Amino acid sequence: MTEGMNVKDYDYDLPEELIAQDPLEDRSSSRLMVLDRQTGDVEHRHFTDILEYLHPGDCLVINNTKVIPARLFGVKEDTQAKIEVLLLKRKENDIWETLVKPGKKAKPGTKLVFGDGLLTAEVVDVVEEGNRLIQFHYDGIFEEILDQLGQMPLPPYITHQLKDKNRYQTVYAKYDGSAAAPTAGLHFTKELLQKVKDMGVDIAEVTLHVGLGTFRPVKVENVLDHHMHSEFYMVSQEAADKINRAKESGHRVIAVGTTSTRTLEAAADENGRLHETSGWTEIFIYPGYQFKVIDALITNFHLPQSTLVMLVSALAGREHVLHAYEIAVKERYRFFSFGDAMLIK
Repeated sequence: MTEGMNVKDYDYDLPEELIAQDPLEDRSSSRLMVLDRQTGDVEHRHFTDILEYLHPGDCLVINNTKVIPARLFGVKEDTQAKIEVLLLKRKENDIWETLVKPGKKAKPGTKLVFGDGLLTAEVVDVVEEGNRLIQFHYDGIFEEILDQLGQMPLPPYITHQLKDKNRYQTVYAKYDGSAAAPTAGLHFTKELLQKVKDMGVDIAEVTLHVGLGTFRPVKVENVLDHHMHSEFYMVSQEAADKINRAKESGHRVIAVGTTSTRTLEAAADENGRLHETSGWTEIFIYPGYQFKVIDALITNFHLPQSTLVMLVSALAGREHVLHAYEIAVKERYRFFSFGDAMLIK
């Protein structure tokens, strides 16, 4: 297999205690590793130092998706057996594609009750990978009931309970629809974003509703055999104009997060220009990919053997990335969703 095409090429050793279990009190007090993608050189900074790496005329692209509290704990109506439902994808007429635990108890026709009957549901079908289609019934507004009953669908490697739902939400989250937070954005405070604007950097908002597939390690040996989950994205005319303007005037487009990156690269035409658009993307970015839009990336540290390590390797080179991760382990950086950040420039 050619270099970089085996999933083992994206493995690294991570001591478990470096997985951040809790968010920091102050979002922007994370550390920031700066990786030069040309040389592989690394600098150690703090997240607020990001301002030193941005220039007037640059465009910073953020993903304004909002995580829905998509984990519901309920019971089966007849036996009162406990059941957990994770909302994955909204279909029509209050039908959702979900992941149900334990699945064998959730045959079509099974009735479920949540929050003492505030929300009830019926399993209508079994679809791919054993996911269930569930029809919900309620009075009022679904989002409000979800906010009341649901919990944040934290990734599997976070075992602590989250005290404040908003800490798994960016300060600019707007549109409901994600099963996971675009975590690179968690480091920004409103004050820091204001400073970015004040220095003449354009901020463009795009939307990509993050699917849970993001956390899935790649299960196949050959990277090319991995099938990406599909995610819904939207780019407004305003965002497209800001990004095109930065490109045309010779400034940089800096993506906040792999989700913003996937949106821009999926939405751009072959010349790297953006237009108002929305749709579903299954874009899979791995080494060999030629970036059309982004010049730099702010991101967290990702799981070994994940598509996200492959994406950052496509931008900065696999050797540079794995070397930087080795340094991050040595320097005790915090990893994954609530962890520290990296700027690839």
